[in-house]
Amino acid sequence: MADWSSEALLTLDVQLPRHVAIIMDGNGRWANMRKLSREEGHRAGANAVRDIVEAACELKLSALTLYAFSLQNWQRPKEEVDALMNGLETYLIQEYRTIMDNDIALRVIGETKRLPSFVHKVLDKALSDSAKNNDMILTLALSYGGRESIVDAATQLLKTNTHTISEETMTAALPTAGLPPLDLLIRTSGEKRISNFLLWESAYAELYFDDALWPDYNRQNFYAALLDYVNRERRFGLTTEQMKSLQGCDG
Repeated sequence: MADWSSEALLTLDVQLPRHVAIIMDGNGRWANMRKLSREEGHRAGANAVRDIVEAACELKLSALTLYAFSLQNWQRPKEEVDALMNGLETYLIQEYRTIMDNDIALRVIGETKRLPSFVHKVLDKALSDSAKNNDMILTLALSYGGRESIVDAATQLLKTNTHTISEETMTAALPTAGLPPLDLLIRTSGEKRISNFLLWESAYAELYFDDALWPDYNRQNFYAALLDYVNRERRFGLTTEQMKSLQGCDG
């Protein structure tokens, strides 16, 4: 199969997803296969992040959400957690210019109060400085859990005593409020599960699983996922005939 480019994809008469999320999995296995430390695997994974963020910007996607660090990841060995936090700080420093030059608005979801102060220092600056950017929203899920975010949203609604808990009020109370509905959820490394990521938001998302380990994942893998997405029929519980009728009305 010939390699694609962002420019070539944009010439196709297709509707690309507005919001893509990625579970970036496989850094540790990539390192183990090369007899490297897990920390070196995470550093290699940062290069893949850069490539995919740039590709998403070129394709003019509205939102890209990356599962960078789960709540459960705090249970990993302290040495690895420390390395991940150091890597996060380095990424935010190195990619600050990319974020600003590409008019990317950085957001974060998760229990970020648990992040160390040296991460907060660079993260808060990037969040503040990029807040008015409006080309693409890049959301980092840090210390994040899908079940936990749903519980937090429901608890928040119950405390207000001013809202009936409904699909609409729950969606508005979640940390992803304001983002486009999730269209496509990608997971790398060959694993076929969503690991407590965007559980509410992925209700009608298309799922795509790639065998590539995250450090080996590149824009060609990303383009393949997007091309697979545009060839799927999304019915949202309706029949094919109903969807065709609705699309005809929109036209």
